[in-house]
This record gives sequence, C-alpha cells and structure tokens, in this order.
Amino acid sequence: MTIGIVVFPGSNCDADTVHAVRDVLGRDAVYVWHQETSLDGLDAIVLPGGFAHGDYLRAGAIAATSPVMRAVRGCADAERPVLGICNGFQVLVETRLLPGALLPKAGGEFRCEHVRIRVERTDTPFTCGLREGEVLRLPIAHGEGRYYADADALASLARNRQIAFRYCDAAGEITESANPNGALDNIAGVATVSGTILGLMPHPERASEAIVGSADGLRIFESLARWTAARHASVPAGVAAAGTVMSLGAAGRP
Repeated sequence: MTIGIVVFPGSNCDADTVHAVRDVLGRDAVYVWHQETSLDGLDAIVLPGGFAHGDYLRAGAIAATSPVMRAVRGCADAERPVLGICNGFQVLVETRLLPGALLPKAGGEFRCEHVRIRVERTDTPFTCGLREGEVLRLPIAHGEGRYYADADALASLARNRQIAFRYCDAAGEITESANPNGALDNIAGVATVSGTILGLMPHPERASEAIVGSADGLRIFESLARWTAARHASVPAGVAAAGTVMSLGAAGRP
C-alpha cells in the first residue's frame, strides 16, 4: 500500500500523517505537492490538516482550485479512497466532493483538545476495521469545523448512511455537551454514498501512538491497509493499473 499525502502551502499535519503511515503502520507514504496533476500509482490519497493558503477567503476554498484536486476528483470517480482530515475535510467540501459546509465554531474560538467520536458506519475503507457504535478518542484543532447542511441535505445524509462519525461522550451517548463546535446533529465526519471518500474534523494521525494520549486514530489507517490488501487480493496479477507516482519523494518536504 502506498498512500499519497497532498501538501498545500500552509499544510502542517502532512509530516504527522506520513509518520503515522510509514513509521507506525509500516506502509509506504509519499508527499504530493499541490501542483501535481497525476496521482497514478497511489492506492489512497490523504488531504491533511493545516491552513492551506492561509485559509484566506474560506478554509479550503483556494486549495479546492489547486491542480491536484482535479486528479483527486479522478480518484473519486475511480472509487480510489480519499481521506480529508480537518483542513482536508474543508477542501473536500469546498470541492463539492462531500456535501455540506464547515462553519466557524459556535463560540468563535479555536479549540485544541481531545474529543470522543462514535463510529456510525463500518463499510468504508477507513472504518472497515471498526465496530459500529465504537468510541474513539481523537484530538481536534480547528476554528472552522461546525458541520452544517440544510434540511434536505441532512435527510439525504441519513437516508444514504453518509454520516461516518458523531461527537459523543465516553459512553457513546450523543449529547450537546460532547459537541465541541456546535456541529449539526453532532456530525464529526461524513462520507460519500460509496464510502470511498471520507472527511472528518478530528485528527487520527495525531492519535497513532499511546505515548501521545491515544492510539485510536491508528485504527483508521489500519482499516485502510486492510481494505487495500483485500482489494489487491481480488485483482488478478498483471491487471493492476501501472503509473508513476508524481511526488516530492518519500524522504522530505518542499
């Protein structure tokens, strides 16, 4: 499995994600600069957290126009897994690859703390190793993460089982006090109908080792490794698509 981590000017969680994938999970990871136009040869794409282009205009709005996002859309069309974390979630929403909007927090402040989220869906590449109703402890770090969708869109999310995670308490109860940003219906993450694109506000890459307070986030990357292995096993030898990874290289950042 080789995962491409897209780097926008202002990304600041790309190295954390590479560490989680390469050093902790033991899989290949490469940095992909935002001006690249090909994602061939990659099994999955991660849009990491940070402040792409300084979050000018709206969080993720400028990054949504980057050349690499056309390639990400191609991955989406081919149902290759795409994960958006925090700012990456915002970029996916701005690109309209995921529905809804991510608004400033109800209180307007930037909050960095651990929260708990409940797994609502387990048939995606990122949750296939989890149990429905399981509670994960992950950190958040954002000022614009309040998920919003109008009534019709919210009904569609529920009907199509697109809500992947909800903020909850330690017992898994969905409560107002467990909601750190005022997100509609306590929504912490949503996915496409197929589940191959998923965005969430909490940071799984920052919870990949117990020494940092939680290793629950590693379960999301382990799920992806499991899904990818199963997919490779189902593809006859010689049929897998070939391609050159257009990246900054595995060794470093720009």
